[in-house]
Amino acid sequence: MTTAHKLFLFDIDGTLLTSGGAGERALRLGFRDRFGIDDDLSSIEIAGRTDSGIVREMLAAHRLPATPENIAAFLDGYLHHLAQEIPRTPGRLLPGILPLLDALQPRADIVLALLTGNLARGAEIKLRHYGVWHYFEFGAFADDHHDRNQLGPFAQARARAQRGIEFPPERIFVLGDTPHDIGCARAIGAKAIAIATGKFSQADLAAHTPDFLFEDLGDLDAVLAAIA
Repeated sequence: MTTAHKLFLFDIDGTLLTSGGAGERALRLGFRDRFGIDDDLSSIEIAGRTDSGIVREMLAAHRLPATPENIAAFLDGYLHHLAQEIPRTPGRLLPGILPLLDALQPRADIVLALLTGNLARGAEIKLRHYGVWHYFEFGAFADDHHDRNQLGPFAQARARAQRGIEFPPERIFVLGDTPHDIGCARAIGAKAIAIATGKFSQADLAAHTPDFLFEDLGDLDAVLAAIA
């Protein structure tokens, strides 16, 4: 039955892994290449935002036009530098991620996918490098929309297309490390699983009333008992 299936939508940065700042450096280098400006990103909110939204913020901060040409050229440069920065940067998968993915992937009642602020190509660069790209059937990405709260319907549509079934909101779980991930879950009526492995503490995340809250995903038995 349809209601027996659950869809788990994973954020990437701060949830699955930390890239050690490779993404931020790639953004800075891509911006410098395109516009000749070295932006230290101090005025830009990165955590929980989409790459396409961050581009627009950076352009606005420097009063540059957000034309399709400027956005595309900047993002092309960003992806070029990301592919170079990821292998040379000491990042890692976050606690409990591999055991959790290994426990969930074989289950016929669970579908693993991505809901991330990364561009699709950026997500692949990061996840292939850390050896976890193959766990995820599909995703919703910054290519789809610059507003994270608009990404849920893309993930739902791809889930229907991939599996041929409808996932009701109460059977969809959005996993992330920021209040923006919680808001994204709420936008489609899904369950929010907050993990304090990024820049936000458990207290910060608790203020946004997620359905589940973990310090990290290291206690596999406790996580599975709560969510799966």
